[in-house]
Amino acid sequence: MKKNSTLRHAFVASLPVMAGYLVLGMGFGILLQDKGYGWWWALLMSTTIYAGSMQYVAVDLLAGGASLLTAAMMTLMVNIRHLFYGISMLGRYQDAGKARPYLIFALTDETYSLVCAPHLPDGVDEKKYYLYLSLLNQCYWIIGSVAGAAAGAAFAFNSIGIDFAMTALFVVIFVEQWEKATSHLPAVTGVGISVICLLIFGPSGFLIPAMLGITAALFLEKRWLDRSGEVYSHE
Repeated sequence: MKKNSTLRHAFVASLPVMAGYLVLGMGFGILLQDKGYGWWWALLMSTTIYAGSMQYVAVDLLAGGASLLTAAMMTLMVNIRHLFYGISMLGRYQDAGKARPYLIFALTDETYSLVCAPHLPDGVDEKKYYLYLSLLNQCYWIIGSVAGAAAGAAFAFNSIGIDFAMTALFVVIFVEQWEKATSHLPAVTGVGISVICLLIFGPSGFLIPAMLGITAALFLEKRWLDRSGEVYSHE
C-alpha cells in the first residue's frame, strides 16, 4: 500500500510537468527530425542527455558540425545553473542509496521545483517519491521527443519559432517562483546582473560572467539575509 500511495502521489504531482514535457519534447523531436535525424536520435539523446534546453541547442550543434570543444563549452554555459541548485539537494539525496546517481542525473529545473519543497502526506516514502517523480518526468520527456520526431517524419511542419518553447517555460518557472518566494532580492539580483553582463559582453559571451556574478552576489546576500532574520524560500 505504501508503494502504491507513493507512486500515486508522485504521479499526481508530476501532471503539470507531464503537460509541459510532452509538448516541449515534441518540439525538440520535430526540430531534430527537421535537421535530418531520425526518431532513434531523439530516444538516445533524451535517455542519455536529458537536458531540455541543451538538447534544443544540440540540434544546431549537430546540424552545424560543431567541434567537441565548442559543444563542451556550450554545454557548460547552458547547464552551469545545475551546479548551483544541485548543491542544495545533497542533503535530501544523501540517504537515497543506489538511486542517488540517477536522482542527480535526472534533476531538471522542473523536477527540482517539485522536489525541493514537497508536502508529503502520511504513508508516502520520501526517498521513493523523489525516485518516482524523477523517473516519471524523464519518461514524459522521452515520450514527447520520440513522438515529435515520429510526427516530424510523417507530416510537414514549419519549425520556425518552436525553439522558443524552452524560453517560454523558463519565464513561467520564474514567474511561479516569484509569486511563491518570501524574498524577491535573489530574483532581482539575477535579472540585474544578467542585463549588465549582456550589455557589457554581448549575447554570445554574457552567460558565464553573469553566472559567476550571480553566484558571488547570492553568497553575499545570503549572509546578509541570515543576519537580518530573512530566509530563502522555495515555497
